[in-house]
Amino acid sequence: MNTKAMYNLSYGLFVLTARENGKDNGCIINTVGQVTSSPNRISITVNKQNYTHDMIMRTHAFNVSILTEKVPFDIFKRFGFQSGKDVNKFDGLLEYTRTGNSIPRLTAWTNAWLSGWVIQEIDLGTHTMFIAEVADCEVVGNDPSVTYAYYQEHIKPKPQPPKKEGGEAKGWRCTVCGYVYEGEELPPDFVCPLCKHGAQDFEKIE
Repeated sequence: MNTKAMYNLSYGLFVLTARENGKDNGCIINTVGQVTSSPNRISITVNKQNYTHDMIMRTHAFNVSILTEKVPFDIFKRFGFQSGKDVNKFDGLLEYTRTGNSIPRLTAWTNAWLSGWVIQEIDLGTHTMFIAEVADCEVVGNDPSVTYAYYQEHIKPKPQPPKKEGGEAKGWRCTVCGYVYEGEELPPDFVCPLCKHGAQDFEKIE
């Protein structure tokens, strides 16, 4: 089975944000979809290892900023490659404002935003799917939404294998973020420390 077939599905990329007890946080997700138009409801699916997941579980509120093809890789590093448990992901970021729910949303590199209120949670094992009412939303630009395929081809830097004395290191590369696990065999339960994807999203460095 070639799991890379999954990459051909049409995914968008989004910054999911939350706020709890005065703390702002956010993460990158690729699963946002409208489930009904009347009432207007959406679903988002979030990895349980993300601190944003826990904040939404407790507060039931979130924003989604829909990213465009102009988004720089630094936004993915800021919101996807570090944990909100350890850092303030909004530190030094000027391109954001707050919506009516007091949660941040990006003001650059986006074409629309949504505010959601969770009405149902579905446990998917490693992830939780949240079903939410759309409390507010707005179109803020005309640039095309970035897809996962566009990100892979045009935004994400091409990863280089690590070098070791006497030649290249052997290992496995995460096809999502480029993290390299050095070793002959990748543990089947390995989870990328950067983007939280599992062993199925790693490829052997030849």
